[in-house]
Amino acid sequence: MSTKQLEVQIMGQSYLLGCPEGGEASLLEAVERVDTAMCKIRDAGKVKARDRIAVLAALNLAFDLSDRGTPAVAAAPRAASAIVPRADDNAVLGTLIERLDVALGQDGQLI
Repeated sequence: MSTKQLEVQIMGQSYLLGCPEGGEASLLEAVERVDTAMCKIRDAGKVKARDRIAVLAALNLAFDLSDRGTPAVAAAPRAASAIVPRADDNAVLGTLIERLDVALGQDGQLI
């Protein structure tokens, strides 16, 4: 199976990603989910560092998958409408930030 490279944008930054032939649509959907999650965290204004935004977005997406009882490695693609933020996303994000702050201690606080 051959690999194809796609250039994508996440939070305004370009990335060259490899994906198997025929996997382009799934990769682009995943990129859209990650970009949406990261932009939402950035736009909330509480976290500025790109790496911390990425970690929070990854945790938020993983939490969302586990909350639905879907294993991350076997997650079925969702429709684009599923990317629309839910009303409780800010509460979930706030809880994740608080948990990370406690885990990191004073020296590594995210906010």
